[in-house]
Amino acid sequence: MNALADPKVGEFVTKNFVSAYQKVGTFRIVGKQKQGGNVATYFCAPDGRVLHCVAGPVNSQQFLVEAKWTVDTVKKAIEDCKGDGGKFKIIMRTAHAEKLRRDHGLAVEPITFDPPGAQDPNDALTYRDPTGQPLAPVLRPAPIDGPDVRFREQQANAKNALGAAAVQDKAGRGWVLGNQGRVHVLMAAHSMSKIDRVYASVFEGILGERISTLPVQVVDPFPWRNRKEGGPTPDIKGK
Repeated sequence: MNALADPKVGEFVTKNFVSAYQKVGTFRIVGKQKQGGNVATYFCAPDGRVLHCVAGPVNSQQFLVEAKWTVDTVKKAIEDCKGDGGKFKIIMRTAHAEKLRRDHGLAVEPITFDPPGAQDPNDALTYRDPTGQPLAPVLRPAPIDGPDVRFREQQANAKNALGAAAVQDKAGRGWVLGNQGRVHVLMAAHSMSKIDRVYASVFEGILGERISTLPVQVVDPFPWRNRKEGGPTPDIKGK
């Protein structure tokens, strides 16, 4: 079922977050059904910096696991950083790296320092909308050190999971991760970055969807159903 339709999810989200949504992908609505597109959920600080995200549709149980992990991790980070914003960012990125190793058996080195420098709009690695305008930079994930051998058996089983994607460690060995594992790799390097720098890497890089600023196409298979009684009869032609 839709995770957001679960009352437990609604209660937790209402208590801990202010919700908003925005369309960035291509899809259309035929009748009452949505066709195409995808979805990503971003848990952000009040100023729009991304704490964590969920890539793709998930069930209510998994959504709550990710949302509660975000809230619990942020509370602990606030307590431990003692008002130091730089330390808070380090704690969040390290937490993503630790969760990746614990849940997926893959070790990465969290990026604790962001080098300065503006994004070059002429850079070939910049995401662009259909008009050619830059949307957001392609973000480099945290460097992968290699597998945690304690999780070798679990990882072998994960290679057969649907929706998994391969990444390579420093030695060039293939490693299979699902969407949430890849999110943690990205967040270990870019948690606490503004959402306008993160969303394109999640939507196109992880979900494989095309970003679009076009409006939703609504297709009504019965355009005459809302006409007043006594109105013109629809012209239906057949061969």
